[in-house]
Amino acid sequence: MEAEQQPDPDAPERLQAKGAHIGNIPLRAVPANAITALALCMGLTGVRFAIGGLWENALLCIIFAGILDGLDGRVARALKGSTRFGAELDSLSDVTAFGVAPALTIFLWSLSSAPKFGWVASIALAVCCALRLARFNARIDVSDQPHKSAGFNTGVPAPAGAGLALLPMFLWFVTDNDWFRTWYVVMPWMLLVAFLMISNIATFSWASVRLRRSVRMEAIAAIGLLGVALITAPWPTLSVVCILYLVAIPFSIASYAKVKRNRVAG
Repeated sequence: MEAEQQPDPDAPERLQAKGAHIGNIPLRAVPANAITALALCMGLTGVRFAIGGLWENALLCIIFAGILDGLDGRVARALKGSTRFGAELDSLSDVTAFGVAPALTIFLWSLSSAPKFGWVASIALAVCCALRLARFNARIDVSDQPHKSAGFNTGVPAPAGAGLALLPMFLWFVTDNDWFRTWYVVMPWMLLVAFLMISNIATFSWASVRLRRSVRMEAIAAIGLLGVALITAPWPTLSVVCILYLVAIPFSIASYAKVKRNRVAG
């Protein structure tokens, strides 16, 4: 017979401490986590629409997931509800909505017609998205992060990467030109975006944007007009936004190089 186990007097305290970090979600953290879960559901729903060939619905789901992704962190900070659970859920949602959903959508839309390697190019986006988020989580407690401390991202963020990957679809909607749907155009584009997501290049983040007082009214008006444009003409507007983001990448690299030089000189 096995020896009778004696009760551990410290077990309740250990379980309580463990539950505080894993099982017990504070009430103030529920709204942000609910938004994150909704973003996850929108990504999966986008896959469902893509399987049915409803391309516009699929893209709208992914875009809505991107909007929710921008809200959950701000809600968490506003309510002081940031938790490790929320960070892990956010990464899972991002991989699904900005990695898996765009990859499957683009495969069904274009790359399924490629004679070879169409599936490989598709899952490259999902894999690189997962690797990017894993790198982000691994560095979350690291104090020495040169890009972050200067207000830049390392590589292209997951939502921006999904938008760039979907650019051929946006242009296809705008022009109705099947050239944008051909696999020999889409495949190298997917591989390029996947590389940008895991690259070490510095890209602009919201923290790196500095608006002078003299143009803040104009910026508010521009954001309002952008919102109207997204509602009335989503595909041309998103095409322009993606192209402008691409154009900004060399400037972000140069801007960070300047910051780096100033740090060395200082």
